[in-house]
Amino acid sequence: MARFLTLADVAETLNISSAQTYALVRSGDLPAIKVGGRGQWRVEALALEQYIENMYAQTREFVSTHPFGKDEESGPISD
Repeated sequence: MARFLTLADVAETLNISSAQTYALVRSGDLPAIKVGGRGQWRVEALALEQYIENMYAQTREFVSTHPFGKDEESGPISD
């Protein structure tokens, strides 16, 4: 894997839109750098892996504090 990924690469990996990827970078949730004369965004592959691990941890925390019970509406999970 390359050390740095474009926002399009990140979007494809996470299966989200380019706009959502840009929002993650601009909010600081996903660390990135601007490089080159045109200031193109790049995300280090390791930073993306750490972001994914953090999202797994946050999801585990959410699931443990919001148990799915019989009282809740059961249906498909949406994006």
